[in-house]
Amino acid sequence: MSKPSPLLPPLLLVLAGLLVLAWWLPNRPVPAGPPIAGGKLNSVSFAPYRDGQSPFDGRFPTAAQVEADIALLAGHVRAIRTYAAIEGKYDVAALAQKHGLKLWQGIWLGGDRAQNAREIARAIELAHRYPDTIERVVVGNEVLLRRDLPVDELIADIDQVRAAVKQPVTYADVWEFWQQFPQVARHVDIVTIHLLPYWEDHPTAIGGAIAHVRATWKRMAALFPGKPIAVGETGWPSRGRWRADAAPGVVNQAKFIRGFVAMARTEGIDYNLIEAFDQGWKYRSEGTVGANWGLWTADRQPKFPFSGPVSETADWPRWAAGGVAAGLALMLAALTVPGVAAAAQGWLAVLAMALGGALAFAAASTVPIAYDDYLRVAAAGNLGGQGLLAVLLMRRVARLLAGAPRDEVGRTGAQATAAVRALLRGRLRALAGWRGWVFDDLGFVFLWTAAVLQLLLLFDPRYRDFPIGVFAVPLVAVLARTLLADLPLGGGGREEAFAGLTLGLAALAGAWQEGAANRQSLAWTACALVLAAPPLLRLWRLGRRAGR
Repeated sequence: MSKPSPLLPPLLLVLAGLLVLAWWLPNRPVPAGPPIAGGKLNSVSFAPYRDGQSPFDGRFPTAAQVEADIALLAGHVRAIRTYAAIEGKYDVAALAQKHGLKLWQGIWLGGDRAQNAREIARAIELAHRYPDTIERVVVGNEVLLRRDLPVDELIADIDQVRAAVKQPVTYADVWEFWQQFPQVARHVDIVTIHLLPYWEDHPTAIGGAIAHVRATWKRMAALFPGKPIAVGETGWPSRGRWRADAAPGVVNQAKFIRGFVAMARTEGIDYNLIEAFDQGWKYRSEGTVGANWGLWTADRQPKFPFSGPVSETADWPRWAAGGVAAGLALMLAALTVPGVAAAAQGWLAVLAMALGGALAFAAASTVPIAYDDYLRVAAAGNLGGQGLLAVLLMRRVARLLAGAPRDEVGRTGAQATAAVRALLRGRLRALAGWRGWVFDDLGFVFLWTAAVLQLLLLFDPRYRDFPIGVFAVPLVAVLARTLLADLPLGGGGREEAFAGLTLGLAALAGAWQEGAANRQSLAWTACALVLAAPPLLRLWRLGRRAGR
């Protein structure tokens, strides 16, 4: 073990301070638009599912949980909107009445005509039972967008409900579909449009989102003169992938909600925001971004106040503390290598804190979006792999700085693949001598994983995140090894070359596909090219040697 230099503790303190500063700067409280007058919203979409619950699996919240949610919302909203009349063993209308909330009663219409009939019958029954609580009935949600029913069948369902209830009847869909099917407006009392600047075919950045919503609402009012125009869904996601320059985030969500509510008050717009609570189950169909439209988190904590400054990541101190702790632990791992001089310890301290910060960033990027067991296992595997890679890198660099010889030739992808295959088959004998090969093999696994994820981003990008945090430590490892001239000059093989070429070319194609406005995509492209560089440089060197 190396004796710590007297200068090491103060250096680590300075580096820890820089790491904390790196977390504070992007997460410091910033202005986020005008306060919400009266501290109360007109209406919010209400889906009461909690972690582990999903309509896909038939796991519904209990009546007590639903009532707790409605009681929470009662202090902040005038009304709630539901999307189905048959759902779970609870009566939302009764609970809304108990807590003094109005209700936009939804009817879910899909391709199952028999279920549609049951939904309609149940909603009519509820409208008669709670005439003072249910203030409108929403017959179908984005049915035309999903192409679940032809427009004539949808109109017939609307007419059936309209003839049976006293409340105003409406249908809700994205505003473009009201333009495409204007005949529906003759059959409703209110035209309910969805305005989601983030999701539109041509996304709008947060700076122009409110103006876009106002202009579109006025366009719809001109298209349907004499009809009330309600905004049935509008909002902004707090987490997920960028679309062009439309960036999800808590601060941007606060800016949009506050700005829209102020504009709606000025223009006299009847509106419903999407949505009350984050819905983790939606990630299956809409990715991370689909799970993060709530004004409250899945554990019912407000994401931002209705007035005053807003922090992007309010719990950043715990991630910063985790990064510092990881950096200190990695420094201790490096000091177990004998013969590391005082000057070298300074460089190791820099690397340790960089890796600690990378691990904290990786955890902050993956742990909060582990919505089910599959994602939790994937996150644990990724973070475990990154943590192991960080420890191995620290010890490797410590040995190099202590004078150990460099490896000119690393393990090949074929060897790494064989080792991984053996371990997956339960052949623990494959672990023999693991200290000599696990560093190279981990690097190869991360390279291949990046190539696969990049191909998915290229061919199926809409709901997929840019996985920068998944490769935070491998990125630091490539950069550190480059600075130390520690990248293998020979060896490798077809597997590395293929993975590197695939990753590099697909990353460039993905950047072109996403466009220059998507800075998150550009950042990931830069990361992907860094990860692809070592095998490509090795291939280039081999080509030069063969040409001599």
